[in-house]
Amino acid sequence: MTKPELIKGVLFDLDGTLVDTAPDLVQALNLALADFGYPTKSLVEVRDAASNGSLALVNAAEPQIDEAEKTAIQQALLHHYHQVNGDQAQLFDGIAPLLTHLCELDIPFGVVTNKAARFARPLLHRLELAHLMPAIISGDSTTQSKPNPAPMRLAAQQLGVHCNRILYLGDARRDLEAACNSQMLGGIAHWGYIANNDQAELWPHDYGFTTPIEVIELLK
Repeated sequence: MTKPELIKGVLFDLDGTLVDTAPDLVQALNLALADFGYPTKSLVEVRDAASNGSLALVNAAEPQIDEAEKTAIQQALLHHYHQVNGDQAQLFDGIAPLLTHLCELDIPFGVVTNKAARFARPLLHRLELAHLMPAIISGDSTTQSKPNPAPMRLAAQQLGVHCNRILYLGDARRDLEAACNSQMLGGIAHWGYIANNDQAELWPHDYGFTTPIEVIELLK
């Protein structure tokens, strides 16, 4: 089932798909690195790791240090991120008109993210999006996280739309695997944090989008 007219709901990954959160994440990373005496990193150096969680950012910044110190830096990063969450975050270009289009079509939309609720919900409230979303599923909303289908199915239930009528947009392999595992349509968000060596073309997917505007074109 891939016909656009059969899409009755849209779900987004958060970091790297709906919202450009990398500036805040990298700021928190640099504060944590400084706490431990390590040099800071530029956004360009570690941006592509931003979709893969806080530990991935630490690994990208200082891959050679031992696991115990990485964990300590990760905890410092999360502490700092709580302070800066949303300061520089903004919707990716084209997302605002896409959300407007979905509202005009009465297509419900929401978020499924592995980000903890204590970060995801305040961010969506700060961006004035939370009230538009009947489904906001975080990494701790279910006992399993993506690519497990459990959070996807919970989101579908909250949207009131069957899984096979939902388009899920994401910028990481686990996002597209989660869509596949839950029988949703999967769309690769190529505008997100995808590195050249990620080989995104090999991920399971139904669609690939260079910009959010292409999603609007699909749904017309």
